[in-house]
Amino acid sequence: MPESRRPRSIELANVTHGSVPIPAGARVGNMVFSSGIMGKDPATDTLPADGPSQVRFAFQNMRELLRLAGASLEDVGHVKVYLTDDTLRPVVNEHWLQCFPDPVDRPARHTMLHDLPGGMLVQLEIIAVVT
Repeated sequence: MPESRRPRSIELANVTHGSVPIPAGARVGNMVFSSGIMGKDPATDTLPADGPSQVRFAFQNMRELLRLAGASLEDVGHVKVYLTDDTLRPVVNEHWLQCFPDPVDRPARHTMLHDLPGGMLVQLEIIAVVT
């Protein structure tokens, strides 16, 4: 396989998946795929105990992943949001609107309630097409 066609793993500094050997995301050609984007604080590599902080860090980590992939918020085509508690939906919507304020220029989104491991209260997953 030619070098230019190989997936390029993307790592977020200080936001690890622990001992699990997976990257934060991968860029394949002009496509960016994330693994589960956690709400870990990149200053400490730890999950805050509260949901609003986890949501804030998850969106911050999403932006950083995109930056490292050579992409931007404008390149995002789909976002999955996993929540352990539906009361966090308004907090997610607040950050969503900060990222995507134009109602006619937003990516698709699917939000679902889901059990998450290790104290996670929110997790994002994205697909972006770099233009």
